[in-house]
Amino acid sequence: MKSHGSRDKLQAAASSGHRRVLLLVFASCFALATFLTYVYNTSRLASASASASGSAASAVAESALPLPVFDALVHYASLSNATHRMTDTDIRAISAVLRARGPCNLLVFGLTTESPLWVALNHGGRTVFLDENEFYVKYLEPRHPGLEAYDVSYTTKVRDMRDLLDAARASRAAECRPVQNLLFSECRLAINDLPNELYDVAWDIILIDGPSGWNPTSPGRMPSIFTTAVLARTGATAAKGPTDVLLHDFQFEVEQVLSKEFLCDENRVAGSGTPSLAHFVIRGGGPRDAFCSGQDSTAATSQTPQEKTEFGGKGKKTGTGSTSTRSSDK
Repeated sequence: MKSHGSRDKLQAAASSGHRRVLLLVFASCFALATFLTYVYNTSRLASASASASGSAASAVAESALPLPVFDALVHYASLSNATHRMTDTDIRAISAVLRARGPCNLLVFGLTTESPLWVALNHGGRTVFLDENEFYVKYLEPRHPGLEAYDVSYTTKVRDMRDLLDAARASRAAECRPVQNLLFSECRLAINDLPNELYDVAWDIILIDGPSGWNPTSPGRMPSIFTTAVLARTGATAAKGPTDVLLHDFQFEVEQVLSKEFLCDENRVAGSGTPSLAHFVIRGGGPRDAFCSGQDSTAATSQTPQEKTEFGGKGKKTGTGSTSTRSSDK
């Protein structure tokens, strides 16, 4: 009986050991399967992420206008004999910035002969026009499907430029500050009646080619220059990085004086414009009470000594430039 009992014990011990080996093998196989599943899923996620990034980049590349088409449009636009069109050099300078930044969010003050060209060159992006003439907006929209334009009611006059500038300087730390929500601005130079969503767009390029300013009762570009300067420093536009600002008809008094005040000489890109087109790069943020370096927030003089020299001391630019008809005014 003793020998039978020992044999049973040995058999039980062998059976128990066998089960432990099987359990160990099973656990090892389970751990290996879990590890391989984790590696496989991680690899798939990485591949999917890379594929999504590549697809997004590919989508942007595909939406951009092919360069031969881009160049052909610029070429034929520069040869146009349309009335009141831009010069060949101005068209090519603006097109060069669009090629570098597009497709992008492009805001244009003024509806002009070149408006369809800007829409075409920014193919795949968003191009929005703001114009003083409600009837011209309604006239162009059905003739150019896809044209997005809004009319703006300007309350300023060219003849009031000095008074408006004095008021803006006096309230640079308050109503006319560089960083603010334009929807609620009480600054006389602020445009605050646009569709609300336009203030939330991250504008990459802003082209100032309006409103008209060819006589003392014209609105002038004082509001569009000030509003551009604030947009570029505020909200979504400031958050996405620098904004390229292109100012047409730069040879005139309003454009020179207001750009010096709000767009700033230190932001001007040397060699990228023309005598009649200035190119600025505006970065977001900055001081609360100054648009440009060296500005005194408490100063509210009607003219600086330099302005008195440049513009004859009475707000009138010397020479023939200030009295010539603007090529882009309708």
